Amino acid sequence: MSTRLATGGLLIDRAAPVSFTFNGRRLSGYAGDTLASALLANGQLLQGRSFKYHRPRGPVASGVEEPNALVNLGAGPRSEPNARTTTTELREGLEARSQNHWPSLDFDLGGINARIAPMLPAGFYYKTFIHPRAAWKALFEPAIRRSAGLGVAPETGDADRYEYLYAHVDVLVAGGGVSGLAAALATGRAGARVLLMEQAPFWGGRALTDAPEIDGRPAADWIAATLDALDALPNVTRRARAMVSGAYDHGYVLAEERLDEAARTGPRARLWRVRARRVITATGALERPLAFAGNDVPGVMLASAVRDYVELYGVSIGDRTVVVTSNDDGYRTAITLARAGLSVPAVLDARPAAAGPLPEEARALGIRVETGRGVARVKGGKSVTGVVVCAQAGEGARLEDIACDAVAMSGGWSPVVHLWSHSGGKLAWNETLAHFAPDTGRPPLGPDGEGFAIPAGSASGALVAEQAMTDAHAAGLRAAQELGFAVEDSAPPVARTPREDPLLAVWMMPEGAAPKLRAKAFLDFQNDVKVSDVRLAAQEGYVSVEHTKRYTTLGMATDQGKLSNINGLATLAQALSMPIPAVGTTTFRPPYTPVTFGSLAGEARGALFKPVRGTPIDAWAEANGADWEPVADWRRAYCYRRGGESREEAVRREVLNTRERVGALDASTLGKILVKGPDAGKFLDLLYTNVMSSLGIGKCRYGLMCNENGFLFDDGVVIRLADDTFLCHTTTGGSDRVFAWMEEWLQTEWWDLKVYVANLTEQYAQVAVVGPKSREVLAALGGMDLSKEAMPFMTFAEGALGGIPARAHRISFSGELSFEIAVPANRGQEFWDAVMAAGEPLGIQPYGTEALHVMRAEKGFIMIGDETDGTVIPQDLGLGWAVSKKKADFIGKRAQARPEMIRPDRKTLVGLRTQEPARVLPDGAHAVEGPVAETGPTRTIGHVTSTYFSPTLGHSIAMALIEGGAGRMGQVLDFPLHGGEVMRATVCDPVFLDKEGSRQNV
Repeated sequence: MSTRLATGGLLIDRAAPVSFTFNGRRLSGYAGDTLASALLANGQLLQGRSFKYHRPRGPVASGVEEPNALVNLGAGPRSEPNARTTTTELREGLEARSQNHWPSLDFDLGGINARIAPMLPAGFYYKTFIHPRAAWKALFEPAIRRSAGLGVAPETGDADRYEYLYAHVDVLVAGGGVSGLAAALATGRAGARVLLMEQAPFWGGRALTDAPEIDGRPAADWIAATLDALDALPNVTRRARAMVSGAYDHGYVLAEERLDEAARTGPRARLWRVRARRVITATGALERPLAFAGNDVPGVMLASAVRDYVELYGVSIGDRTVVVTSNDDGYRTAITLARAGLSVPAVLDARPAAAGPLPEEARALGIRVETGRGVARVKGGKSVTGVVVCAQAGEGARLEDIACDAVAMSGGWSPVVHLWSHSGGKLAWNETLAHFAPDTGRPPLGPDGEGFAIPAGSASGALVAEQAMTDAHAAGLRAAQELGFAVEDSAPPVARTPREDPLLAVWMMPEGAAPKLRAKAFLDFQNDVKVSDVRLAAQEGYVSVEHTKRYTTLGMATDQGKLSNINGLATLAQALSMPIPAVGTTTFRPPYTPVTFGSLAGEARGALFKPVRGTPIDAWAEANGADWEPVADWRRAYCYRRGGESREEAVRREVLNTRERVGALDASTLGKILVKGPDAGKFLDLLYTNVMSSLGIGKCRYGLMCNENGFLFDDGVVIRLADDTFLCHTTTGGSDRVFAWMEEWLQTEWWDLKVYVANLTEQYAQVAVVGPKSREVLAALGGMDLSKEAMPFMTFAEGALGGIPARAHRISFSGELSFEIAVPANRGQEFWDAVMAAGEPLGIQPYGTEALHVMRAEKGFIMIGDETDGTVIPQDLGLGWAVSKKKADFIGKRAQARPEMIRPDRKTLVGLRTQEPARVLPDGAHAVEGPVAETGPTRTIGHVTSTYFSPTLGHSIAMALIEGGAGRMGQVLDFPLHGGEVMRATVCDPVFLDKEGSRQNV
């Protein structure tokens, strides 16, 4: 049984007790504890259940590599699922609940899966959920969804705050162990700006536990002195609790720093966005587990973790611990336990001999050492009760049973190469140490063409302290020297540790384990992937490690394969009779450990998640009954309700009032992009489908933009202000996109054109005054001649209206007599007020976007995003007249000539009149051809793109894209609805009102 020792614990403060709860039970620990160490101190070894088989699981590690001990922290707005107990710092009042079980952690009905494990091998889901097909929706999918996931996602918003921080440094050192400290000190003393980041709340890494001698003094003393030296350098910044999560191209690095976890008075976490000219990866190494039957039973733990809990937290995993190892490092745990007064019944060493200083020290302490031995299986269910000993070279025949309540396993160490690999660094296999390490001859390259990542210490493959310190010091000097700093020749720190003999690469214990043992030997503890699963994948033809990963889910758990990947690919290599390097590795992807969504979002949440843009007339609309809708990043008035009107009633009133009298629309959101320069006309001819260079000064022209595939993606009116100056109007949602589109072409393809563009969208307020009495309203303001003779349709003029500088455009999106007036944004509200006052005697009313849409549909005008979906060309919409046949080229011209684009049966735009005048077709409803049966329509021939009730016509209308639409005039089409109902509509001209244009031309 795990318990707190009477003495020991470098990181805990026994004078500062901390109270917390686990599954509702009140427990206590000390300041400095992790949740895992505090639970273990209270005898709570069982801390979770595995995903697939719901097997009981306790911690197997003591750090970020932990795959088992995941809990839900907090409640309500501060609920956090899948938190590792091994990295969660204990704090007063912490609430933790175990996950992935029902009804309780001790008794989980899901454990039945372990009983039927032979029926649930790797990839069973690919073979099981196929037949009968009808069972997918009713049975398989609901069952999978109920089973998926570990923790419970929060149901309320996160109450914590997060922030970003940006930094530019010469050198970022990732890792605050002794190697990272040595590298940072060497670089900092050369004068480079250094940022040192360590994911743990303490500095020194494994040296605190393993206690090498550095420069003739204890490691803890050297660490304290080095931190003082670093703090004395003004060019060095260090951050604890800061996990470097990913390294990207050109020295771009992301890191998450955990902040005010206990008090919650400030931000909870900070996302660092760092540009570093060099990145030193001093990320250390992780111990590998051994694969033997029952290696997942609670109480089986990495040997390094066992001694971490003893040395750092004063916690014993058990009273009697068997150590099973394939290398000398495992003996450190046996020695630590013996010195703490705990029993070590035996060290089982898989190697045929063990005669180094560490094994000899263990023997001197009276510890039994058995070489050439391994564990056939661990006895016990929710805790260890003993081990069955076997010969490593055999098939698992029992030699003896040893009673124990804990097992410490050590299969060697693997460098943490994630940051090195994220941006392209390659790896090399070290046969002697049985691990992949950075191939320094193939580093990730920085913007200067040089390798920007430099591995240091254990992360480079130098696992012995003496070598690691020398390597780290050299890495720091190299980084400074490559960046041009003066580097003095200085001696590296000298570390001393007992000599270690070579390890034995053990990928299965025992070596010739029978299938029954392989089926209980776990590789991925969270996802329940066993040695037998990987061998089955190889047998079924999954020879690529990436395919095996996905077939078995090996390394796809929340620890991202930190403990399982090397053992898994070695098992695959053995099954395929291939060398390990030939099998390769899976891809290392950021983040190194999970980063909260809150950190990634920073302050971009709530009102700041997607800031809403408001026009200069926004406040007036808010005060006058605007019913808002989002349009791109703007909010626009959908309609203006009066009294107890419904939305539909308000829209109908606005349409009729505008058609019969006069209405005003806030059109400020339309994009306005200035294009200026000697080649402005030539540039626009290339962008638009029609000719713009021939447009006269003072004239307006409707234009279409297509992408390289010929598909329509924006439209708007272009006006010519001067010989070299145009103003291009775009859709509300298209202004930023079109502006970026223009810049991209100018910078990458037509860089020789003498043109510049500027987005002026927010510099102008734009008001549409629309309806038969619109000219009278503007005439009442005075200042400009807006008569038909002075300003014909599709022209504009500049002057003043009501004493306000204005540009009046004679254009219409409603089919009515219409003027769009642009005024300086800071006078937008003033102009609106003047228009409303002048129009009051004439019955002016504001109208919103829905009335605008109804009126444009009555006129058959298309709208980007409704009549277009990324596959529509202008010709499909009857806009071939706006596509020049004379221009040599424009974007999309050649694509529109492809056979697919000129098929006579393409879907083209038509109008629809429903047979029931008051009923409106659903938006997106599909038109079918042939009889409509219960099993579905014979064939879909198109769909509704826009649909409204027209108060002007007293009839519902719609626009649709229908195969061969032009040839179907007068045809009645069927539109199946939910519940088996079918609506019918007659195909007609999409222009429902005033096809001659007499209303707009008065």
